[in-house]
Amino acid sequence: MARPGWLDGLRAAEKTALLQDGRRKVHYLFPDGKEMAEEYDVKTSVLLARKWRLKNALGAVGQWQVEVGEPPAPAGGVPGSELIKESSSNPIFLRKDTKTSFQWRIRNLPYPKEVYGVGVDQKERCCIIRTTNKKYYKKFTIPDMDRYQLPLDGAALSFAYANCTLIITYQKPKEILAAEEELQKELKKVKNAGPGDGDCKTQ
Repeated sequence: MARPGWLDGLRAAEKTALLQDGRRKVHYLFPDGKEMAEEYDVKTSVLLARKWRLKNALGAVGQWQVEVGEPPAPAGGVPGSELIKESSSNPIFLRKDTKTSFQWRIRNLPYPKEVYGVGVDQKERCCIIRTTNKKYYKKFTIPDMDRYQLPLDGAALSFAYANCTLIITYQKPKEILAAEEELQKELKKVKNAGPGDGDCKTQ
């Protein structure tokens, strides 16, 4: 059984919701001051984005850290900022889930499909991407699996390659699917804020 702690924590968090551009945006405020913001597709309830914001030791609020969805665009609008942005040819790693799987895309990988290898390191609880030409190596964790303390299963991992993009898929275990269903029921109880009162607290 999945550890109930994470789901209980989400239930206990103070939640506000907003409908915008076909997305349902949910903001969570946890008792320890951590904040989480999620965005779901209104029609499918698929998670489109998740980001976190923590307070530092002095109580100041930090930057949002993206866990799921597009990474934030480099500081636009600042004169001269286009001169120091990252090279657009660097690999871009981002997570985009589906209803039944966790999914990551790594753009700007020009090597043929046969050089890639993807596996699981049980001990370190992470997934590892390697290339036989030694040009790319990446380790990444699946925070959702850690939150529910579920073991990683190499058989759930697969990958595809097209248009210079490596797509890695990890099938969600039944425990996660059940927990996500529970969370959706919970989120249905959160009243949507009307336009202009996005800061209002849940009733």
